[in-house]
Amino acid sequence: MSTYTQSLHHVVFGTRGRKPALVAAHRPRLFAYMAGIIGNTRCHLYRLNGVEDHVHLLIDLHPSLALAELVKSLKIGSGNWARTSGLFPDFEHRQEGYGAFTRSWEHKDAVVEYIKNQEQHHQKETFVDELRRLVGEAGLPWDERYLP
Repeated sequence: MSTYTQSLHHVVFGTRGRKPALVAAHRPRLFAYMAGIIGNTRCHLYRLNGVEDHVHLLIDLHPSLALAELVKSLKIGSGNWARTSGLFPDFEHRQEGYGAFTRSWEHKDAVVEYIKNQEQHHQKETFVDELRRLVGEAGLPWDERYLP
């Protein structure tokens, strides 16, 4: 019998100190680089988008890979690329932690739309308020000491 899994994760991480360093004109190239990293892990990327200080991804995690390893690869690989590409002169580092929230298959399309519309969404809600809300919706305690 084959192995059947469905492990959807909405992953969010930002720049260190929420520094607005991800230049809009060059984000598509950064996102393509990140998509390549994900493609090399046998995970499925449903959507990737972000704004000047953070990114969102919806992925189906391959059963042979730990989420922490995928996020580590994404943050290190894309961070190194952002620093050396010359396209993001103000980029220094990613934040230390990340948010990762499991999603049901029934909510996949809604999360894809949410990620797709990050520019419009962040005209009304800051990254910190958004992360605080996502943490609360997941039933997790929010701790100001770990403010991204």
